[in-house]
This record gives sequence, C-alpha cells and structure tokens, in this order.
Amino acid sequence: MTHTLSALVKNRPRVLARVAGLFARRDFNIESLAVSTTQDPTMSRMTIAVDASDTPLEQVRKQLEKLHDVVEVIDHTNDAIVERELCMMKIEVEPSQRTEVSTLADIFRGDIIDIGNGTLIVQCIGDSEKINAFIENFASYGIVELVRTGKVVLARGVQRT
Repeated sequence: MTHTLSALVKNRPRVLARVAGLFARRDFNIESLAVSTTQDPTMSRMTIAVDASDTPLEQVRKQLEKLHDVVEVIDHTNDAIVERELCMMKIEVEPSQRTEVSTLADIFRGDIIDIGNGTLIVQCIGDSEKINAFIENFASYGIVELVRTGKVVLARGVQRT
C-alpha cells in the first residue's frame, strides 16, 4: 500500500539526506519525494510517498520524528487531502498533428508549453492517476522525454498538513 507522509523539517543542509537514509536503512523504496520551503523560510515540507505495510512504516514514522531537524510527521494515507503532481512530456509530432495533440491536452486540462522542430512539450497537473492516464494517452505519439515531480499534498479543511 502506498502511504503519503508529510514531514515538517528545519530548512538546513543534510536534512534530506538523513531522512532518505532512514528509509534506505529500512529497505523502503521512496516512490515520490517533493521538498520545498514553507511560508516560513526556516522550515521545509517534505511529501514522501512510500510503498510499505502499516506496521513497519509506523516504526519509521516514529524514528523520523526523533531526528533532530524533524518537527512533525503526519501519515496522510487515510486523510482527506488535495494531491497534485506536475508532468512535462516532449513528444514527436508532425505539424499536421498539432491540433489533435492540443485537443488531447485539453481533455486533461493540459497545455502545450513549447513548440519545437518536430516536437511539442505538453504539461499536465493533477493527481497521480490523472498523470498516469495523461502519459498513457500520449504514448502513441512517441515520448522523447518525460519528467514528473513528486506529489505534493495539503490536508483539506482545518486539518494540518
């Protein structure tokens, strides 16, 4: 099962390495990771997606909270959250296909953000399932390059992230 953890950490060097190292020592593969400063520039928020069973992950969560620079860790797996990822994809297209590609991008509320010689770069923002469907639908055009961010989340309502 994929768990989504949110860790509020002090914005200092080596914090990311310590957190990632803790997961590596427990033999967990991080599926997605996004880190950025918060509204307080001395703090960063890490959003970590990891495939793990409940019991070992709870142990890792508790160990994370014991790290010096970690302020708080929340498992949002069963919480009401808003999740987003960004995907940018360079695809091979003939000029005659641009309208078709634009229409397909519109279905996903995506955008063509660059037009090159024989290629287009399209982007899409959404949850993981939407991004996966976006990639699948554009695969037939010939994906030259693809990059996607890790997911970021915010808890809905008054619940803290």
